[in-house]
Amino acid sequence: MIVTEIEARLVERCHARFAIIGDAIGLAAVRDRPKASPAAYVVPIREVSGDNSRMTGVQQRTEIDVGVVIIVDNLSDALGAAAGQDLEVLKTAVRAALIGWQPASADDVITHVSGELTNAKGGTVWWEEQFAAAYYQEDS
Repeated sequence: MIVTEIEARLVERCHARFAIIGDAIGLAAVRDRPKASPAAYVVPIREVSGDNSRMTGVQQRTEIDVGVVIIVDNLSDALGAAAGQDLEVLKTAVRAALIGWQPASADDVITHVSGELTNAKGGTVWWEEQFAAAYYQEDS
């Protein structure tokens, strides 16, 4: 649920900056570059649960890392500096939309974990921002 809420938040806050805001299925369909640029894809990365905090029954805090893969094309210069400038603007917009915001299904606000270059070739830059949120799992 948190992943879909993050995608909806980006659509709400960043739709003017991205030609595409999609999910992991949409990202899986991208080969070298998306059909339109810039694009952002929201993907679950990992979930880690803590120990059970109850003597009877189950209650575990689960932390989820969610990635926002930003793909940007800018072929206006051969060195890629234009794509790099575009990427900085897009990273700032995504961070502003998510950091400190609490999805309805989360028990804590979103924090930034990391960002890293995942691919750069042919004028296309792929960057992944990682964010963390948490929720509790309980037995029924």
